[in-house]
Amino acid sequence: MKNTVEKFEALLQTVRALRGQNGCPWDQKQTTGSLKKYLIEEFEEILEAVENNDLKNLCEELGDFLYLIVMIAEINRETEAFSLDNVLEEVNEKLVRRHPHVFSGTTVADETALRKQWEKIKAAEKAEKK
Repeated sequence: MKNTVEKFEALLQTVRALRGQNGCPWDQKQTTGSLKKYLIEEFEEILEAVENNDLKNLCEELGDFLYLIVMIAEINRETEAFSLDNVLEEVNEKLVRRHPHVFSGTTVADETALRKQWEKIKAAEKAEKK
């Protein structure tokens, strides 16, 4: 049985095959912009599954959304804008940075303090980007 990393790699290889020379014409012609409407549609379907507590459908819709995320990352890798590796690295670094109470040994008194810490970190990140 494949582990999570192997399954994720299989999805990435499937997307690359779909976009490859002998792939699917629909997948090959997609752009980041052309996929916007599908992102919205799939996200709405995720929300509907959550609202209905339909876990089987939620699993399927999360998969559809993940496919689109991988597809967009692959399109951008092809143009050398960024890669899925960049996306994964950035989100992981952000999660670690925004949770010092988990990863850096700091403590927070309660959820209110946690929220204040979160907002302070986000504000510092935005200021750094400017």
